[in-house]
Formats: sequence, structure tokens, C-alpha cells
Amino acid sequence: MIDEIRTILRELGENPSRDGLARTPERVESSLRYLTSGYSLDADSILNGALFDVEHDEMVIVKDIEVFSLCEHHMIPFFGKCHVAYLPTDKVVGLSKIPRLVDMYARRLQVQERLTLQIAETLDRKIRPRGVAVVIEARHLCMIMRGVEKQNSVAVTSSMLGIFKENQNTRNEFLNLIGRSSH
Repeated sequence: MIDEIRTILRELGENPSRDGLARTPERVESSLRYLTSGYSLDADSILNGALFDVEHDEMVIVKDIEVFSLCEHHMIPFFGKCHVAYLPTDKVVGLSKIPRLVDMYARRLQVQERLTLQIAETLDRKIRPRGVAVVIEARHLCMIMRGVEKQNSVAVTSSMLGIFKENQNTRNEFLNLIGRSSH
């Protein structure tokens, strides 16, 4: 990959050997490998059996999870906050596992819509709750720095499964608790 990055630098009109760029190909390769490290992970290894029998039937929310990803269309970052909730049946998942799951999917080339759905569907499949809700609010540098150049735009995506989709009151409770209105 290092040779390809040098070629890109040359194609841009730069000298990849000049002082400021001499180690850039190695840095870019290292950065891209880290930012796409989610491909080498899977949900089972992330959750690592951290499912616990607990008699808790109220909503569990982890909100304001920082999320950073690369847009698959331009390979330019998007970043923001992810809010995740579920209503347990007989098991809860270790709270730290939810941000790790978010990171696993975010560290892949992504679109925000798919990222939101992957998080929700994985939690639904792995812990079998009564419902899962995921909302992501993100700023996309591909919209801010290029294209339409709208610096204050925020994309909001949601995935509501189970009771969050079926029951307006449950959905509203989640949205209110994360500070978003349903109207």
C-alpha cells in the first residue's frame, strides 16, 4: 500500500520524497489500517460472553457514544454521537460492550444508515431483548469540506426494532432520555 500512496502523492503534483512527506505513506497506511480495524473483529469476540442473567425489565441506555468512521464513498471521516437502548428480557450485556460494538462497525468503510442498522440488528440477534433503538447524529466531512459545503449540517439516522418500533410511548421515552424530541 505504501507504493500506492506514493503514487497518489505524485499524481496530486507532490514530491513524496520531500521532507514533510517522506514518511507520509507509512503514516497513511498505519492510519487506514487502524481506521478500518473493525473488519478483523466480530460481535462474538466483542461481547465475549458478557451476557448476565438479571431481573431488569426497564430500558438500558448508553448515550453519547463517540463515533468516528470513514465514508465509503469518499473515504473522508464522519463523526458524532451514537445512542443505544434496549429493553432486556432475561439478559443484560456488559455496558462497556455496547461502545465496543459501535466501534467495531464504525471502524469499517461505512454509510451512517448501515452503521445504525448493523448495531441495532447485532444487539437484537445477540441478546434477544424486547426491543433495540439506535440513533446516530453525525457530521460528515464529505458534506462540510467539499460538495455542498454545509458546515452546520448534521445527519440523524435511527433504527427501531421490536417494542421501540411497535410502541410510540417506548420510542418517545427513549428519544426524550437522549434529548431528542419525537415531534
